[in-house]
Amino acid sequence: MKRAPTAAEKRHMGRVAALGCILCDHLGLGATPAQVHHVREGQGMSQRASNFLTVPLCPEHHQGNTGLHGLGTSAFERTYRLSELDLLAMTLERLEAGCR
Repeated sequence: MKRAPTAAEKRHMGRVAALGCILCDHLGLGATPAQVHHVREGQGMSQRASNFLTVPLCPEHHQGNTGLHGLGTSAFERTYRLSELDLLAMTLERLEAGCR
């Protein structure tokens, strides 16, 4: 059964979403509103993704035809030359820079 996110998880996911789409920004498309994508790399299909391992993606790059769920992980990585872990590292760097 899925549990509700803790207050700390909600705060973190809110901060992540507030960054805007990490991929749009990387591609020079500017700031676009983001949804939170849970990084699944290295996990089995039945394992729940951590609410702290999240990246901000616009609806298109998240679930659209050119997004992670639309293309699938392998095609997404070939298209953008970035893995979910690359996107996570970029997200964490932005969050850390915002804390200074």
